[in-house]
Amino acid sequence: MISILAQERLLGFALGSVSMGGFVLHQRRSIYRSLADADAASGGASFSYQTSATTGRGVSAEMAHVWNKAVDETLGRLVVYLSSRGW
Repeated sequence: MISILAQERLLGFALGSVSMGGFVLHQRRSIYRSLADADAASGGASFSYQTSATTGRGVSAEMAHVWNKAVDETLGRLVVYLSSRGW
C-alpha cells in the first residue's frame, strides 16, 4: 500500500491532467470554430497556409488574433474578478 502523501500527489496529478486536457480541448474547439466562422464569412474560400513571406505573416497574425480571442473568452471572468479585488 502506498502512503497517503503519494496518493494525494497521484490524485493531484490526475486531476490536474484532466483539467488541463479539458482546457486545451476547449481552446482548440474555440479556435477551430472561429476559423470556420471566418472562412464562412469570407465566402467559403479556405485559408491557405503557405510559407511565402507575404502570406505567412497574414496567417500568423490571424492565428495570433484567434488565439488571443479564445484566451480572452476563457479567462475574461477571471480577469474581471481579479481586477475587482485589486490585483
